Amino acid sequence: MSITTTSHLNFDGDARAALEFYASALGAKADWMTYGEMGASDDPAWADRIVWGQVETASGIRVMAFDVWPGQPYEQGTNSFYVYLSSDDADEITVAWNGLSDGAEIRQQLGPSAWSPLAGQLRDRFGVIWAFDVRAPRD
Repeated sequence: MSITTTSHLNFDGDARAALEFYASALGAKADWMTYGEMGASDDPAWADRIVWGQVETASGIRVMAFDVWPGQPYEQGTNSFYVYLSSDDADEITVAWNGLSDGAEIRQQLGPSAWSPLAGQLRDRFGVIWAFDVRAPRD
């Protein structure tokens, strides 16, 4: 078992284009889910925005991206990335969460989500945003 660290890039409407570019540039396929598909927003303007996306190559290059949540502030360079910890092991993720949550602002409580059996997000005491998930089984 191991935890991987993945760059998670944040956009304000450009996540799909960025993922398509990265997939093309790296010879991979982009995967994503929209706010509309997830039922995360009733606003039609958000239906096609990306709530979860990634590009992963056969050689192990992986980058994730999404369009920031409706109403979430976005300034390129200020809220442009997360450190993303992902594992198959819920205990590993929980230990990392518990350690990093000391003095943190909890942005999404660690718990089940639409894309993961266990996910969460926090801003640590130094202002770094950490996102966590337990990888869902793939078909």
